[in-house]
Amino acid sequence: MKITAIIPARYGATRFPGKLLAKLSSKPIIQWVYEGARQCSLLNQIIIATDHKAIYETARGFGAEVQMTSPNHQTGTDRIAEVAEGIAADIVVNLQADEPFMEGSIISLAVEPFLQEPSLLMGTLKTHIRSSNELLDPNIVKVVTDCYDFALYFSRSPIPYFRDGWPEPPPISNHVFKHIGVYVYRKDFLLKFAKLPQSPLEKAEKLEQLRVLENGYKIKVINCPYQGIGIDTPEDLKKAETLWQQLRKPTVYP
Repeated sequence: MKITAIIPARYGATRFPGKLLAKLSSKPIIQWVYEGARQCSLLNQIIIATDHKAIYETARGFGAEVQMTSPNHQTGTDRIAEVAEGIAADIVVNLQADEPFMEGSIISLAVEPFLQEPSLLMGTLKTHIRSSNELLDPNIVKVVTDCYDFALYFSRSPIPYFRDGWPEPPPISNHVFKHIGVYVYRKDFLLKFAKLPQSPLEKAEKLEQLRVLENGYKIKVINCPYQGIGIDTPEDLKKAETLWQQLRKPTVYP
């Protein structure tokens, strides 16, 4: 079974254009993501999929396999589907290019259920929300799951709603989770998903994974201890620098 990770790396982020080339500590954000993926022993191949020459050249410079993709893709799923269609792979992992703290052990947690449960089509990760700020932040996606760890819903709003008041102090509750943007797909399902039209809830929340749920498919959601920072704005990069100093994360590759 071949497992390929694809990192969709768009240059023109609305809130922070060119963010993937911004330096965190001594390296571009995209390089930290790639090197984190290299820690995962379950991955047979890692590809950076980009629409911009500067990202292409930077990634080639630190030794990554890179593919240029269409500049017209609306979503990261569309970008990885373009690459996946042309490669031999059984399982495709979508790694967010702006998550420099993602490590191989966390990626393995997302992939391992697919090695044990042939019926799984798509999977992702969740972790406990630790503060009311996270709970109320619309940029942090929340998820609720059933007793078998399949997604019931994803939202930018606080879910579930506690009618008698939000539990405090943090961690807020064992039942309140934020979504971690690592996705695992059977290749055939990824290609099918990418061809489905955008759904009403997806358009409302701006969350692609809701298209899967609205079309009646299941998403396995595995709990994990990840507490990194995604880089969406220059302010996020400053927060990441602070966290980096606290963690003193070593350089993985010279």
